[in-house]
Amino acid sequence: MSLRTSFTAAVTLAMLAGGAQAQSAPEEKFITIGTGGQTGVYYVVGQSICRLVNRDTATTGIKCTAPSTGGSVANVNAIKAGEMTMGVAQSDIQYHAYNGDTPEFSGDNKFDKERAIFSVHGEPFTIVARKDANIATFDDMKGKRVNVGNPGSGQLATMEVVLAAKGWTMKDFSLASDLKPAEQSAALGDNKVDAIVYTAGHPNGSIQEATSTVEANLVPVTGPEIDKLVAENPYYAKAVIPGGMYAGNPDPVDTFGVKATFVTSADVPDDVVYEVVKAVFDNFDRFKGLHPAFADLKPEEMISQGNSAPLHPGAEKYYREKGWIK
Repeated sequence: MSLRTSFTAAVTLAMLAGGAQAQSAPEEKFITIGTGGQTGVYYVVGQSICRLVNRDTATTGIKCTAPSTGGSVANVNAIKAGEMTMGVAQSDIQYHAYNGDTPEFSGDNKFDKERAIFSVHGEPFTIVARKDANIATFDDMKGKRVNVGNPGSGQLATMEVVLAAKGWTMKDFSLASDLKPAEQSAALGDNKVDAIVYTAGHPNGSIQEATSTVEANLVPVTGPEIDKLVAENPYYAKAVIPGGMYAGNPDPVDTFGVKATFVTSADVPDDVVYEVVKAVFDNFDRFKGLHPAFADLKPEEMISQGNSAPLHPGAEKYYREKGWIK
C-alpha cells in the first residue's frame, strides 16, 4: 500500500470514528437554577449543584448555570414562567405557591405544577440590629429604620407574615427599606438603617460583614404570636442561631425558621431532574463540604422534611433506586 493510500485510509477511519463519536455524544441540554444574592447561601446552593452537574456534562449533555436572582418568590415565578429550570425557595414559599393560598400566589399565580426535588439547610429568620439602636426584642423595632428585604425575597415574605401575626404593618417602622442582601450590611454600618433582616443559613457572609463593621446584636424572634405561627404552619419550626458565629454575639439566639428547598416544574423532563439529583447525591460528601450550612445534611431528611409540593418523578426514581422511598 502506497503512502498516499495509507494516509487516505487513515483519514477515512478518523472521519468515521469522529462521526461515530458525534452520533453517540449526548444531546446538549441547558438548565438554569435560580438562587439569591451573591453573599447568601442560596447562591452557594445553586453554584454547588451546578458544579457537580457540570462534572458529568460529557456523559449527560447537561450544562448548568446558576445566576444571582431576587430570591425565593422570584425563583418560583421564573420556574412557573419557564424562564428557569429549577430554583431554591423557602419551604413556606414552596407551600404557598403550590397551594395558591396567599395573595401573591392566588388565581392564575398558583403554581400547581410545582414539584419538590429535595430540601437543603435550615434557615432561621434572623434580625441584626445596631447596638446603639437599643433593639433587644422584635417589639423594640417599632418606630425604627428597618430593611425588610428586597421584592421577591423570602425574608420580605416572612417579615410580612410576622407583621401580620403581630397586627403590625410596614407603617409601624419609621423606614421600611428594600435593599438587597449585598447592600443592607453596608447600610447598617453606615447608620442608614437600625436593623436588617435575613432568612438564611448560618454562618452567613453578609451577617459576618455587618457584625464586623459595626457593633451589632442578633435579635430574638419569640413570643406567643410566633408560637402560634409555628403550631399552625407545618413549614415553620423553632430555630436557634448558635452563639459565637458572629462578632459580639457569644450567646445562642432563639427564633423560628424555614428550610431552603430545591424546586422545579412538572414540565421539566424526568431524565434531567434525575441526573441533577444523581450528581448531588452520588457526590454527597463533596456537596456537604461546599458550605458550612450543609455540614449536617442527611439525605433521608432532605427528602422527608420541608417539601410540601409532590416530589418530581425524576427525583423519585433516584430515591427509589437508593431505597430511600418505596
